[in-house]
Amino acid sequence: MAFSIDTPIGELLDNPATLGVLDKHMPGLSTNPQIGMARSMGLSLRAVAQFSGGKITEELLTAAGAELASL
Repeated sequence: MAFSIDTPIGELLDNPATLGVLDKHMPGLSTNPQIGMARSMGLSLRAVAQFSGGKITEELLTAAGAELASL
């Protein structure tokens, strides 16, 4: 299965390899109290970034996306 920043955040959080990528590039994202809402809504990492108040930058998305795609 191919992963990207458009993969639902729940799928990324549930997979140990992709969770490692998220934790590497965006420490604290997986434990953020609001991530459960994003998971239940089926939001992608790209969509979550829009609600991050600028904490998840385009540069972080690009770096994480490249690593996710390589899995």
